[in-house]
Amino acid sequence: MINDISKKAPLYIDSAVSLLKELISYKSVASEPAEGMPYGKGCAECLGYAARVLSEDGFRVRNFENHAITADFGEGEPELGILCHLDVVPTDGQDWTSDPFKAEIRNGRVYGRGAIDDKGPAAAIITAMRMIRDSGVKLSKNFRLILGSNEENGSTDMEYYTSKEKFPPMLFTPDGSFPVINIEKGMARLGISGGYTSGERALLYLRGGSVANAVPERAEAGVSGISAEEITKAWDSLGFDGVILNVSDNYDNTVSISVTGKGAHASTPEQGKNALTAMLALLSALSLDGSIGSIIRDMSVLFPYGDSHGKGMGIDCSDELSGELTLVLSVADCSDGRLSFMTDCRFPICRKSADIISVMQTKLYKAGLSSVIKLASEPHHADGNSGMVKTLLSVYEDCTGKEGKCIAIGGGTYVHDTENGVAFGAEWSDENNMHGADEFIGINELEKDIEIYCEAILRLCR
Repeated sequence: MINDISKKAPLYIDSAVSLLKELISYKSVASEPAEGMPYGKGCAECLGYAARVLSEDGFRVRNFENHAITADFGEGEPELGILCHLDVVPTDGQDWTSDPFKAEIRNGRVYGRGAIDDKGPAAAIITAMRMIRDSGVKLSKNFRLILGSNEENGSTDMEYYTSKEKFPPMLFTPDGSFPVINIEKGMARLGISGGYTSGERALLYLRGGSVANAVPERAEAGVSGISAEEITKAWDSLGFDGVILNVSDNYDNTVSISVTGKGAHASTPEQGKNALTAMLALLSALSLDGSIGSIIRDMSVLFPYGDSHGKGMGIDCSDELSGELTLVLSVADCSDGRLSFMTDCRFPICRKSADIISVMQTKLYKAGLSSVIKLASEPHHADGNSGMVKTLLSVYEDCTGKEGKCIAIGGGTYVHDTENGVAFGAEWSDENNMHGADEFIGINELEKDIEIYCEAILRLCR
C-alpha cells in the first residue's frame, strides 16, 4: 500500500522541474581548482545553490569545503544516507539541439546536461524531502542527503567526506537504474606502450578509439609497400560481420585504411563491433616487416575480433551472480616507431584485480610490450537480502506493479567504493542519452521517481 504522502507527487512536479532547470543552469563540469573550489567554479556554485535551497527549506545543511554538502531531515545521527552528485560530464564535441546548460522542455521531457545523471534524481530526492516536511509526519530515524561534486572524475569528493564523516548504515544512490543494483563488477585498465621497427612492408600509423571505457567505432591505418588489392583480398578472407572496410590508394606507394564498426560502452561490449581489433586482424594478415609485424600478430591473438570476454588473453571467467568478465581494447595510437594502447576490463566478483592484471601484464611482456596500471578497482557486492534492499524492492513493486529484483552491472555507480550501498534508480531505460547530446529525463518519469523516493524514505525511516 502506497502512503498518501507519496501519492502527492503530481502536486509537486512543477516545482521539481523548476528546481531541475536551475540545477542544470550551472556548468558543473570539473575545471581548474581555485581557493575553496576544489573542482572548479562551476561545481562549487552548483553546490552553493543546492545548499541555499535546502537551507531555505528548513533542513540542516553542512558544507564540506565544497567537496560535498549534506542536508539532514531530522535530529541525531542519520541511519539512512542518499547519495547524489551534481557534477556532470563535458559537452565538448557534442551536437546538442539546444543549450545543454539552459534546460528546455520538449515533448514532455526536460533536456539538459545532468538531466538524468544526476541532477534530475537529486531534484527528485529534494522534492520528496519537501513532501515529507509539508506533511508534518514525524520520522523515527534521521536521514541525510549527501550531494557530491566529483563522481565523474574519481569520486575524490567522497574520499574527503568520509575523512570527516562516516556513511550511515543504510545507503543508496539514484545514480543507476531500477530496480536495485547490488553488484558492480571490478574494473582494471592498463596502458600499453612500446617501440617498433618497420621495413619495406611498413605500418605508417594506426589510430583507433578516444576513450578507455568504450568500444572503438572507428580505426584508421596507413601502410606502404602493400597494394590496395592485397589489402582488400586479405580483408575478404577474414569474413568479419558488422564492420566495414574502406581502402584508399594514395598512388605514392601508400594506402590509407579505415574500418568502421559500432561503438558501445565498455561495460556492454557485446553491443558493439570493435573496429580496432578488426583492424589488428587485417594488419596481422598483411605480414608487416620489422618488429611491428610480430607485435601486431601477438596483439591480434590477445585481442581477437569478436572476443569480448578475454578468451584470447586467457582471463575469461564468470560467476552466477555477476556474469562474465569483459575485456575491450579501446584505444590505439601508433606512429614513428612508438605505440600505445588502452584496455578496459570488467571482472566478476569471483576475481581480484591483481589476478587479472598479473596475467595480462605477463602476456603483454612476452609480446615485447610494457604496461602500467591505470585503474584497479575491486568488485562491489552489497547484501541483496538486507532489510534495506528488501524494503526498496517492495517499494519498487508497489509503485510500479513490476517485479523487483537485484541486478548486477559492469559499470560503476556512486556507491561502488562503499561497504553496503546500492543503486536504486533513477534510470528507466537506456534511451535518455546519458553523457551524450540531448540528455533528458521524462517529466512523467521524474514524477514517478519522486513518488518512489518519498515512499522509500517513509518506509525506511518512519
